[in-house]
Amino acid sequence: MSMEGSSNASLRVVLLHGNLDIWVKEAKNLPNMDRFRRYKKNSTSDPYVTVSIADAKIGTTFVIDNDENPVWMQHFYVPVAHHATVVKFVLKDSDRFGSRSIGDVRIPTEELCSGNRIEGLFPILNTSGKPCKKGAVLSLAIQYTPVEMMKIYQMGVGNECEGVPGTYFPLRKGGRVTLYQDAHVEDGTLPRVDLDGGMQYIHGKCWEDMADAIRQAKNLIYITGWSVYHPVRLVRRNNDPTDGVLGDLLKERSQEGVRVLLLVWDDRTSSNFMGHRTCGLMETSDEEIRHFFKNSSVQVIICPRSGGKGHHSFVKKTEVGTIYTHHQKTLIVDAEVAQGRRKIIAFVGGLDMCKGRFDTPNHPLFRTLKTLHKDDFHNPNFATSVDDGPRQPWHDLHSKIDGPAAYDVLANFGQRWLKASEKRHRISIHRSSSEDALLEIDRIPNIMGLSEASSVSDNDPESWHVQVFRSLDSTSVKEFPKNSKEASGENLQCGKNILVDMSIHTAYVKAIRSAQHFIYIENQYFLGSSFNWDSHNDVGANNLIPMEIALKIASKIRAREKFAAYIVIPMWPEGDPTSMFMQSILYWQYKTMQMMYQTIYKALVEAELDGQYEPQDYLNFFCLGTRDASDETVSKYSSRNQPKKIAKPNAAQVW
Repeated sequence: MSMEGSSNASLRVVLLHGNLDIWVKEAKNLPNMDRFRRYKKNSTSDPYVTVSIADAKIGTTFVIDNDENPVWMQHFYVPVAHHATVVKFVLKDSDRFGSRSIGDVRIPTEELCSGNRIEGLFPILNTSGKPCKKGAVLSLAIQYTPVEMMKIYQMGVGNECEGVPGTYFPLRKGGRVTLYQDAHVEDGTLPRVDLDGGMQYIHGKCWEDMADAIRQAKNLIYITGWSVYHPVRLVRRNNDPTDGVLGDLLKERSQEGVRVLLLVWDDRTSSNFMGHRTCGLMETSDEEIRHFFKNSSVQVIICPRSGGKGHHSFVKKTEVGTIYTHHQKTLIVDAEVAQGRRKIIAFVGGLDMCKGRFDTPNHPLFRTLKTLHKDDFHNPNFATSVDDGPRQPWHDLHSKIDGPAAYDVLANFGQRWLKASEKRHRISIHRSSSEDALLEIDRIPNIMGLSEASSVSDNDPESWHVQVFRSLDSTSVKEFPKNSKEASGENLQCGKNILVDMSIHTAYVKAIRSAQHFIYIENQYFLGSSFNWDSHNDVGANNLIPMEIALKIASKIRAREKFAAYIVIPMWPEGDPTSMFMQSILYWQYKTMQMMYQTIYKALVEAELDGQYEPQDYLNFFCLGTRDASDETVSKYSSRNQPKKIAKPNAAQVW
C-alpha cells in the first residue's frame, strides 16, 4: 500500500470525514541516523512516527531511544475532516538539534474509503521513493469510518445521555448546575425564561455567589486563573468600597484556618526586579498578586506555560512560555451539606476574577465609572481615561457545579498544582511546602468523597449529568501515566514524549456532528482548519471545528434540510487592534470564514440551490455592541489610529 516515489500527482483527492482507527505497531531494520555514532558506543537512531493527513498532524508516537527495531503498539482513534490524497506515516529520528526524517509510508485515501481495514508491513521510502534501508519496514493498521455510518450524525444524541466517549473525565450523574450570564445580573433586567413543569429560570449573580462560597468555606479555597487581581470587588452593593474585596477576603479566610491556594498564569513579559514591577504585555497583574500575598498564609504559584520533553529546542520552549497561556478559570471550595458534613463545589467558566471583568447585561460604558466600576477601569483597546471612559464592556458565561463533577475540577487543580510545585522546587531535595499544601480530602472525615457526592435522582427536574473537558498536556499536570498503553486507556493523545488531554476538542466535534437543526457558539477567537485554507495553510491551526461546521451545513444542503450556525465573536480580541499580533489573529479568522463560506457555496452549487440560497442563509458571524451616553464632554482622546476615534461622548463600543 505504500507509495513509490514522493509524488502523489496520480492520486485522487478524497474527502475523509469521519474517524480513523490507527495502530502504529513496530518498525524493523531502521538506518542509524545518530549524529554522534562515531563518538558514542551503541548509539543509534531514536525513532518515532508522526501520522498526518493534508499535512496536518493527527498523531505522534513516543520516542524510543537507541533502537533500530522499535516497538510502539500505539493506538490512535481520531476524527478527520480533510481533503487529501494520502495518510502519511513519517518515521523520524529525534535529536536535540532537530528531528530528521528517516522515511515514510503513504496510504492512499481512495483505498481507505472502502471501509476495509488495511494492515501489514510496509516498506519505508525516502524522498526519492526508494527504501531508506534494505528491509526497513513499518507495521501498521488503519481503518476509516465515515460520518454517514455514525448514528449521532443522522439522529443526534437521542434520549440516552451517554456523554462524550474517549475523554479523560467520564460523565457524572446526579449533580446540580447553575448557569451565569456575565459577572452580575440585576433583578428584572433579563427576559423571563419559562421552563418545563411550570418552573421559571432564576438568573444567578455569579460574583456574589462566588463571594458567598469563599466566605462559607471551612477547609479549602483553590483558585486558578489567567489573571487574578486582589483589589477586585466581587460584591458591589450600596457602593461600599470594602465589600467583597477579593485579596482581603482570601487573607481573612486563610488566617481563619482555611487552606487558600492560587494558581495564576505567569506572563513572562512581566517582571519584578529589585522592587520595580512591570505589568507585562497582557497586563495580568501576576507580579502584583505575588507581592500582595507575600508573607501571608495564602499560597500563590505564578505558573508559566512550559515546553517539555516534546519541545527539545530552546526556541520552541521560549515560544511556548511566551505566547501560550494557562486559561483555566476555576474556584473550588468546600460547602455545607447538613449536620456538619461538607462537600466540594466548583465554579468553572470564562470569567477571571480580575480587573475589567465585572459587568452586567446592560454593559454600560460611562454611567458606572464612578459607581460600580470605580477603581476598576479597564480598556486596552482605545486611548481612553479613567475619568472620561468609555470602559471596555465584558460579556462572558460562567457556571457552578454541585455534585460528582466538581470533584473532577478538584482533581484537575491537584494535578496542576503538583506539577507547578515540582517546577518551582526542582532543585530542592526535600518535598516542598507547596506540594504539602494540597489537602488530602479522603483524610478529612466531614468532607464527602466522590462516591457520596451524587445526591440527586435522575427523576429530579433539577438533576444534571455533567462532564468536565479540558485542553492541556503533561507539561502542565502531574499524575499522567508514563507509558503509551496506560495513556490510551485514559484517552490521552500522544505527542513527541508528551501526553495531551484534548477532550474539549473531542466534545466540540461530537456536538457539531450531533447537531440536527442549529449550532450556536460564543468564543473570544474563532480560527482553525487551516489545512483547508487556500493559502497560509501551514499556520498549524489544525482544529476541526470550522471544517466540521461547514461540512455539517453542506450535508444539510444536500439533504434539502434547514440548518443555521450562529457564531458570536468580538470584533477583535482584547488589545490594540493595530498590533501585529492582533492583525495576525484577525487575518487567520478571515481565512477561516472564507474557507467555510467557500465550502458552503460549493455545496449549494452542487445541489443546484445557489440561485435560491446564499451561504449567509446557513452561516452567520456576529459581534456584540452597546451604546451609552456620557453626561460630560469628553476631550482627552488621541487620534493616533482609527479605532480610537470611536470613543465619543455618545459612544458605541463593539467587542
